[in-house]
Amino acid sequence: MAIFTKNPKFDWILRCGWKGLCPRCGKGPMFDGWLKLQKTCPECGLDYQFANADDGPAFFALCITAFPLTFFAVWLEVAYAPPWWVHVLTSVPILGIGCLATLRPFKGWLVASQYVNKAVEAGTEGLWAKLNSRRDAGTDGPA
Repeated sequence: MAIFTKNPKFDWILRCGWKGLCPRCGKGPMFDGWLKLQKTCPECGLDYQFANADDGPAFFALCITAFPLTFFAVWLEVAYAPPWWVHVLTSVPILGIGCLATLRPFKGWLVASQYVNKAVEAGTEGLWAKLNSRRDAGTDGPA
């Protein structure tokens, strides 16, 4: 049954990603701490080595969260012209809390999207296989 849309794949990504659940089983926690991913899912054993969210969560937090909240700070300044300390007590905490609060859901969403869509960087499958085989063999590369 679709929760948000008529696309069950998209609904699964949103459900697991935003709740921080394993994108394979939907039961185990994805995170081990605030933003650190588990090594494996405690429920189904999914290895999270595939996950590579990079700066994506920060980008979305800034664009989707900070941008509208900045309008609040600008509106406050234009409408009331308060002293600087009012912005320190209102705008700065709202922006900071808003961005920090959305980092985890955005990271979960990106990791779930990578898993469900089997996303890899184009042309790098062979390189990732070599890197993982070296890691599994206990070497870091040529000496």
